[in-house]
Amino acid sequence: MARLARQYVDERILDRAAGLFARHGFAHTSLKDLADAVGLSKAGLLHHYPSKEALFEAAMEMGRTQSQLVLDRVAPLPGGPARDRRSVELLVDFALERPGLVALASRAINTLGTDEDAGEDNGLAGVDRLVFDVFGVDPDSGDTERLVRVVGMLAALAVLSLSANRAGDKTGWRPHIVTTCLDALGHDRATPPSPSDLVQVED
Repeated sequence: MARLARQYVDERILDRAAGLFARHGFAHTSLKDLADAVGLSKAGLLHHYPSKEALFEAAMEMGRTQSQLVLDRVAPLPGGPARDRRSVELLVDFALERPGLVALASRAINTLGTDEDAGEDNGLAGVDRLVFDVFGVDPDSGDTERLVRVVGMLAALAVLSLSANRAGDKTGWRPHIVTTCLDALGHDRATPPSPSDLVQVED
């Protein structure tokens, strides 16, 4: 039980820190800002993570770990609408619960091709390939349509999940976010929902 409690605390710290990195960028986020955001003293924060860099990397690793978990769960499914739907559902559920990490990934998308993209703000480092693997996309294959649809779906997922959190209605927004993401992937609305689509997300 203590281990689960520590994991929950760490995930909350990392998500709030990720949200701050997303808002101000790595270079302009101080340890004091981070400590204030997570409700700890600087010493208390450094007890969990020895430096700002370690905190940033831990947040990025949490994103990579979640992407890997989604990939592991959908890998046995053949490519197609059913795998896409399950992948979207899993990513939506994570996005609704961890808006800070979603905001950080969204910042990375928004800064692609800029000077920031080359620095430590590159929030897609290591995560993008895993997400592409989830949806069976090889960015170098030349399948531009599928690549554009997946990137568009990820952008919609980020904007809508963050909006749902701001609106305070994750449960009400969830099925519409799933449908919008599937629309972006090119699946018609006739695709039946999976049982998990009816699961209530805690507010």
